[in-house]
Amino acid sequence: MKRTITVVLVLMVVLLFFAAAYGEGNAEKGKALFNDPQFADGKAGVSCSSCHPDGKNAAKGADDKGVRQIINACIKKALQGTPIDPTSSQMDDLVAYLKSVNSR
Repeated sequence: MKRTITVVLVLMVVLLFFAAAYGEGNAEKGKALFNDPQFADGKAGVSCSSCHPDGKNAAKGADDKGVRQIINACIKKALQGTPIDPTSSQMDDLVAYLKSVNSR
């Protein structure tokens, strides 16, 4: 019985770890990044919202991987910044923000 409880507890901890590590991101943090002209070391003096007010239709219809690629392409070209790691929490936050505004 103790062994079963231990196994269940270990599995719960592992699941919680993966849920935190591969979470959905925080839309509020993503909104702040989206509106920050200094995000990703941008040298153009503009933010994502300069071209995509309120985030509407930005990368709309793209799958998760495509959204991440589009974000990095915009960072590189429009913001003249440094693309971010597609698996980073910043990217998760940006994706969460875009999902939240495009689902309304």
